[in-house]
Amino acid sequence: MFYTQEHLELQRSVRKFIDTEINPYVDAWEADEIFPAHDLFKKMGDAGFLGINKPAAYGGMGLDYSFQLAFVEALGDIRCGGVPMAIGVQTDMATPALARFGSDELRREFLAPTIAGDLVCSIGVSEPGAGSDVASIKTTARKDGDDYVINGGKMWITSGTQSDWVCLLANTSEGAPHKNKTLICVPMKAKGVTVARKLKKLGMWSSDTAQIFFDDVRVPQRNRIGEEGMGFTYQMQQFQEERLFAAAQWTVLDRIIRETADYARERQAFGQSILDNQYVHFRLAELKTEVEALRALVHDAAARMLAGEDVTMLASMAKLKAGRLGREVADGCLQFWGGMGYMWESNVSRALRDIRLSSIGGGADEIMLGIISKYMGTMPRR
Repeated sequence: MFYTQEHLELQRSVRKFIDTEINPYVDAWEADEIFPAHDLFKKMGDAGFLGINKPAAYGGMGLDYSFQLAFVEALGDIRCGGVPMAIGVQTDMATPALARFGSDELRREFLAPTIAGDLVCSIGVSEPGAGSDVASIKTTARKDGDDYVINGGKMWITSGTQSDWVCLLANTSEGAPHKNKTLICVPMKAKGVTVARKLKKLGMWSSDTAQIFFDDVRVPQRNRIGEEGMGFTYQMQQFQEERLFAAAQWTVLDRIIRETADYARERQAFGQSILDNQYVHFRLAELKTEVEALRALVHDAAARMLAGEDVTMLASMAKLKAGRLGREVADGCLQFWGGMGYMWESNVSRALRDIRLSSIGGGADEIMLGIISKYMGTMPRR
């Protein structure tokens, strides 16, 4: 995939926004373990950044996914993982199904203000006993008149203490686990919704993460996204964009390598710079090569998706590669920073903590391997 001048101009605008509205405050947000989502997202909405590939009828730009990919890659300039992750929930994880399958009324009520940055959203899939195993979720939405009555709980919900609505996956029947689920837009202010606690994490500190309970929460059935019973299928489609979002963070790895090279060039030991050691500059060259291979894989998957192809296997490969390579890059580069790299406040140690989530969230590495094996035809029959 080759970017046009328009793609590059979008990236310049995003990076300028990051330099003025995000990076100067990242350290404070990390210390506070939360960033002001409503304030930041409103600014991003005003700039047009929250609906790049969403329909123009609801406030989006109506551009194709290549522009969204360019946007996501520019987010690699943010000097933490929590803020871009929350942005990704707003743009690539909680809203794709709503944009594609939601009724006009539902999109005007939830999608349009989310694109404008007036509402903060979350994705409600994972539960304490159902992370990567989406089919085993226990949250239910029972029909009662014109409403759904929702009971259950969700875990590890990004922006959960600040969100205005959640794209909730719930069981709406007793049928087969892949055909009994529905996506529902649930206002967080609805009676019976409780944010049980804000979770303390290893990394992604600037992003608030919550556990949420639903106790006889009543929402109208018109809040259903698309067809009842199609929620699992819709969520699997949303996962493809979520996984490409995660893999498009190759730009973070590229930045870490550049910053490490700059530091190693200045740092002196035994009469020469650290970078002058062959092992160091060869190792950075190896890591840079791996990052470039990941970039090519991401762009290939995005191009094929634009062409209408099923990119489930490629997106799974890209996410698997991004998670594993992210750990390798962050850990390998931290070594060359020595004691400074081990300091809590250093960018490379923050990256090490934040990147670890990439092999867990959105489907663990083992789930990605299972998907790839299935598409290869090598998974044993059961």
